[in-house]
Amino acid sequence: MSETVSFGYTDIAPAEKTEKVGEVFRSVARRYDIMNDAMSAGMHRLWKDRFVRRVKPREGETILDMAGGTGDIAFRLAKSGAQVTVSDINAAMLEVGMERAQKKGIEGLIWSEQNAETLSFDDKSFDAYTIAFGIRNVTYRAKALAEAHRVLKRGGRFFCLEFSTTLWPGFKEVYDAYSHKLVPKVGKALAGDEESYRYLIESIRRFPPMDEFRAEIAAAGFVQTKVEPMLGGLVAIHSGWKI
Repeated sequence: MSETVSFGYTDIAPAEKTEKVGEVFRSVARRYDIMNDAMSAGMHRLWKDRFVRRVKPREGETILDMAGGTGDIAFRLAKSGAQVTVSDINAAMLEVGMERAQKKGIEGLIWSEQNAETLSFDDKSFDAYTIAFGIRNVTYRAKALAEAHRVLKRGGRFFCLEFSTTLWPGFKEVYDAYSHKLVPKVGKALAGDEESYRYLIESIRRFPPMDEFRAEIAAAGFVQTKVEPMLGGLVAIHSGWKI
C-alpha cells in the first residue's frame, strides 16, 4: 500500500497534504487573527505571551521562528533585541506578516520562505528555535524536528506551542462540541471558508498526546525535554535543549 499521512480526519498522500495545507493557509492568511480567536476564544494571545516568556529571548542572540508567517511570535521576541528570522512555507502568510510589521513600525526582522522539513540554513545557526501552532501542519514531524536540531547551536533551545488534548474531565467534551460545531460556522460567517477551519480543528484531534510528542522531540536528539500543559493540556508548551 502507498504511504499516507493525515489531513484532518482523512488520510492522503504526503505530497497532497503539503499542497492542501498550503491552500488552507493561503485561504486564511488575511483572517489569521480571527481564526486564532475563533479556535481559542481569544486566549491565544495570552498563550503566546506565556510562550515567549518561557523562551526568554535575549539581546544579541539569533532566533528562528518557524511557521511564524504573520509575525505574532516574532513581534514579541523582537522586543528583547534578539535577531529574529521569521520563516514560513507559505508566501501569503509571510506577506501578511511583513505588512503587519510595517504598520506596527517593527524593523530588523528577517523574512524567509522555508519548508520546516528542509531548511536552507547552515548547521548551528541559531540560539533558539520556536514554532507556534505550526508543527501539526507539517507533513513529516520527525524531519522538521531533526532540522530544528540541526540548525541550533550547541546549548540551543527548542520551544513549541501547540494544541493538544485536555485531560480535565468535562472540559474536553465542552471544547470538542465548541470546536467541531461552532468554529467551522464562525469561519464560514467571518471568512467565507468553512472547510479550512474544519481542517484546522480536525488536525488538532489527529495530533499526538503530550507525552507522545515529547518523546518525538527526544528522539530528534533534544535533551531535558519538558511539557507545560495549559487548560489541562488543551494547549501545551514543549521544550528541549541541544547539547
